[in-house]
Amino acid sequence: MTASPVFRVADLSSAVPQRFDLRPESDLRATIAAELDLSALRKLSFVGEIRPAGKRDWELVAKLGATVVQPCVVTLDPVTTRLDTDVRRLFCAKLPETNDEEVEMPDDDTIEPLGDVINVQTVMTEALALALPLYPRASGAELGEAVFAAPDVAPMRDEDARPFAALSQLRDQLVSNDPETDSKT
Repeated sequence: MTASPVFRVADLSSAVPQRFDLRPESDLRATIAAELDLSALRKLSFVGEIRPAGKRDWELVAKLGATVVQPCVVTLDPVTTRLDTDVRRLFCAKLPETNDEEVEMPDDDTIEPLGDVINVQTVMTEALALALPLYPRASGAELGEAVFAAPDVAPMRDEDARPFAALSQLRDQLVSNDPETDSKT
């Protein structure tokens, strides 16, 4: 692991990229897992570099690798997912200032304001949070269908809520009331 995941911008070289290789130990992985509501964070690596981007801006380019365990949204069984994703952040010295209460999100969500330091560990944790599956599902896990109704009432099923279900019921009623249909059967 790099000695410190925090780089002072004033110490960065404008000629040579600053390389980093973060591979957190088990205690830090457990802390990150708890912060992100993961069941476990088995592996985590964040390897890349910080390089100049213009006169005052800096670009962070890295590869995030992780093996995460989350509960299945259907069964709560553990679901293990391997993540491999590219990460890019552009730290800009000058961003347009706004004093409005409501601000529109920029089209480029990789742009960050440049401060005195670039905390690579923070970028790693944010990138991991964004890469996580939103609804992890164990293989073969299905929601099924629950049917509830009062006595002597036909329960409404998922099929009944579909757009053409009412037309299907109307067609079935018309066919059952048609005298010609009765004579053919």
